[in-house]
Amino acid sequence: MPDPTQQYLAPATTQLSAQRRRLRVAQGVLLLFHITGFLGLGFSENPAFYLQFVPLNLLLTVGLLLAFQPNRSVAFVWFCLVTTAVGFFVEVVGVRTGLVFGFYKYGPTLGLQWIGVPLLVGVNWLMLTYTTGILARYLPVPAFVRALVAALLMVGLDACLEPIAVRYNFWQWRFDVIPLQNFKGWFMVSLILQVFFNRSDFVKRNELAPFIYMLQLLFFFGLGLIG
Repeated sequence: MPDPTQQYLAPATTQLSAQRRRLRVAQGVLLLFHITGFLGLGFSENPAFYLQFVPLNLLLTVGLLLAFQPNRSVAFVWFCLVTTAVGFFVEVVGVRTGLVFGFYKYGPTLGLQWIGVPLLVGVNWLMLTYTTGILARYLPVPAFVRALVAALLMVGLDACLEPIAVRYNFWQWRFDVIPLQNFKGWFMVSLILQVFFNRSDFVKRNELAPFIYMLQLLFFFGLGLIG
C-alpha cells in the first residue's frame, strides 16, 4: 500500500523544484542584461546604443521582481501604486523647487517624461523601496529600526548611482556638484516610504529581491570604478 505521506510530499517537492528553476532563469536573464549593459557602457565606443535600453532594463527588472511576490493582494497593489506616485511627485517637487534634493534636471536617458520627470522614476522608487524593505525583514529588530536600515540601503545605492547617472545624463546637477542635500532628502523620503512598507498588510517575502539589490549595487559601483 503506498505511503500517503509520499503522495503529499511529491507535489510539494515538484512545486519547490519548479520555483527554484524560475528563480534561476530570472537571475540568469537579469545577469545577462546587466553584464551586457556594464560592458557596453564601460567599454564600448558607442555607449549611446546601450543607453537606449535603460528604460527596458528597468521595466524588465521590476516586472521580474513583482512576479516573485507570493501574494499580490489588494494591499500589495495599493502599496505599489502609492509608492510609485509618491516617488514620482516628490521628484516633480524636487525638480521644480530644489527644496527636496537640491537643484537638478532630468536628461533623456530614462525615457518619456511628464512635467519634467521621467515616468519610470516612480517605478524606480517602487523597486528600491520594495527590495530594501524585503532585505531589512531578515533583521530581528523592531519595525522602525528595519525602516532605518532599509532607508540607509537606499541611500547607499543612490551614492553608487549618482556619478554614473550624471555621466550618462540620467540627470544633471546645478554647477555639476552633487549636494549633500540630495542624500538627506533621499534618506527622509526613503524612511517615509519604508514606514509605509512596514505598515502595509501584505506578504513581505521575495526570493529575487536580494539578488536584484546586489546586482544593482555591483553594476553601478563597478561602472564607477572604471569611469
